[in-house]
Amino acid sequence: MSKQPEVRVKVIAVLNQKGGAGKTTLATHLARGLQLSGRSTLLVDSDPQGSARDWAAVRENHPLTVIGIDRPTIERDIKALAPVDYVVIDGAPQAADLAVSAVKAADVVLIPVQPSPYDIWATSDLVDLVKRRIEITDGKLKAAFVVSRAITGTNIGKEIKDVLAGYELPILTTKIHQRVDYPGTAATGSTVLEDFPRSEGAKEMLELLAEVEHFAHEKVSI
Repeated sequence: MSKQPEVRVKVIAVLNQKGGAGKTTLATHLARGLQLSGRSTLLVDSDPQGSARDWAAVRENHPLTVIGIDRPTIERDIKALAPVDYVVIDGAPQAADLAVSAVKAADVVLIPVQPSPYDIWATSDLVDLVKRRIEITDGKLKAAFVVSRAITGTNIGKEIKDVLAGYELPILTTKIHQRVDYPGTAATGSTVLEDFPRSEGAKEMLELLAEVEHFAHEKVSI
């Protein structure tokens, strides 16, 4: 019997130090979606407010394991956990030391931003941190923007893409829209993937999952 190649755990950190960007919605859906697709997945809540832990707690015997690591030792603590296919980190807003720790732990950083120049400008410190880490790791860390909480039926606008492009990080194609289904499913510890599998929300989340998996595993040319 041939020996299967060892696959290293992929750590995806969903970070934005500005609140209200849809960070926890994105992290919970990514983690649960990866699990539903057959990947062993762990969700790490690094926000001292514990939003992801609250999400899991309202559902009895939640199928996804959610743990809290809200101290700046995320990189070290994750290495001590049982191996899984994916670890998804729900980042903490307004906590620079936790952001640094999460970036160090990550293979992929996703930065959800609302389609507003003000929200994009507010990510500048985080982008600088991420870009420094990319340089230190010789490009091993990958990072990309995710347009989040877009209003359905509105044009994202060329000026928004121009502002994002100025940061010289990729922008994922899939956009996550503001929908009542997201807070509705959060209140029961669920996701649109489970409760509304034929909805537009589920469709965009599945598209994002596929795009993130491809982005996480694609080879970087140096």
